[in-house]
Amino acid sequence: MFLHSKEDKDLCEQLICFPGKLLLGLVGNRSRDCFITSLRHSSCQTAFLVCFQLKFVLWSGYFLKKQRSCRYLCLAIPVPSTRVYISRRSLGMAAAFVKGKCRRINWLLCHCNKNKSSGSLGSETSLAFHRKPKTGILMLNMGGPERLDDVHDFLLRLFLDRDLMTLPAQNQLAPLIAKRRTPKIQEQYSRIGGGSPIKKWTAVQGEGMVKLLDSMSPHTAPHKYYIGFRYVHPLTEEAIADMERDGIERAVAFTQYPQYSCSTTGSSLNAIYRYYNEKGEKPKMKWSIIDRWPTHPLLIQCFADHIQKELNLFPPDKRKEVVILFSAHSLPMSVVNRGDPYPQEVGATVQRVMEKLNYSNPYRLVWQSKVGPMPWLGPQTDETIKGLCQRGKRNMLLVPIAFTSDHIETLYELDIEYAQVLASECGVENIRRAESLNGNPLFSKALADLVCSHLQSNEVCSRQLTLCCPLCVNPVCRESKAFFSSQPL
Repeated sequence: MFLHSKEDKDLCEQLICFPGKLLLGLVGNRSRDCFITSLRHSSCQTAFLVCFQLKFVLWSGYFLKKQRSCRYLCLAIPVPSTRVYISRRSLGMAAAFVKGKCRRINWLLCHCNKNKSSGSLGSETSLAFHRKPKTGILMLNMGGPERLDDVHDFLLRLFLDRDLMTLPAQNQLAPLIAKRRTPKIQEQYSRIGGGSPIKKWTAVQGEGMVKLLDSMSPHTAPHKYYIGFRYVHPLTEEAIADMERDGIERAVAFTQYPQYSCSTTGSSLNAIYRYYNEKGEKPKMKWSIIDRWPTHPLLIQCFADHIQKELNLFPPDKRKEVVILFSAHSLPMSVVNRGDPYPQEVGATVQRVMEKLNYSNPYRLVWQSKVGPMPWLGPQTDETIKGLCQRGKRNMLLVPIAFTSDHIETLYELDIEYAQVLASECGVENIRRAESLNGNPLFSKALADLVCSHLQSNEVCSRQLTLCCPLCVNPVCRESKAFFSSQPL
């Protein structure tokens, strides 16, 4: 099956790469005229070849065979095959051809990583198959404006969200509030680089997650992550449309809030429900939900590792005196008193983290980001810092316990407002902030483990999600829970 003639070699030279596409040809006169293909998609193609002899080559004309990658390709192609031939251009694209016993043969395009240090296609990492994703993981979050120009629209969507807050004449009042607050919030974002990094970190976490998932759960592979933000692009509704266009079979709505609240995770789930309800269509995908994970062991380990790392940076004689302040986004007491489980679940995370740290330091759970004059969960983070200083406790470690990546609440509120301005005013001796989970590989492993366990469980959602808050006043919340809990798997 090697190249036998100059004609074969000339044909190899006709296999030319273009951005996003690969023009293919076959070696040998007998099969050349039988080549049938359809370039419907640039990332993954299927062609039917009515012939008995095939070879895959790229314009260098070199063959690689009996490589480990051949074994994986055989597994990826659902036809009887006797041998796989792979050729590559060292820094270009690669194509894989199958010689099979059957007359109808599927073939698969794949890419060769542009890695000069990789001398062959023999490693698992050097060959990536571009197949249609089977399982889509929708990573749900509030999001944040990437640019200062996005701040107004972000605030407008936020204040219009009745799942987050209810205002009198909300459709008229929300635009006024958004317009009034935009300059102040833009100033805050300008202090942290001009925008929120939450999309960047979500993408990093998603990439790490799906790479692990493809090996952890091959029967549900390929996996693809999608970002679904509530108040900025890509919006949740846009992500669902992308998933449908990609032909996703199994969809997992995966909240990136470890602790459930009707105002956060609940709002994102309601958005998915409204998407289908307003279209009057049943989902084409099989939906299930990871709606909370406050005590997952790897999540707890991540927090404990980051806390211990920062504690080690305090002066040794002060280390045991450091008060650990676990800071979470606060909620209005009107929401809490309806029975929202958020405070209890945040408390559960804190307790598990301190267990992992062997209760090495005194600690408190505090709440940040209160807005307006109405009662909110307390004590507030800033008031706690002031109170501790007044009582002689001047060494503190701030831990963002309800956030999985950096955004304005960590980079501006904790780092600037509290750790710089307020600490200076109060006479704090040492104050640090534990690093957010961001690109921690262990956190990506936690996400992958959560999804893998969820897929294996065949559960649509947790039992907790089926229970509405005892004093719930939102009919959409009840409809949404009923919608998801009745999804067939």
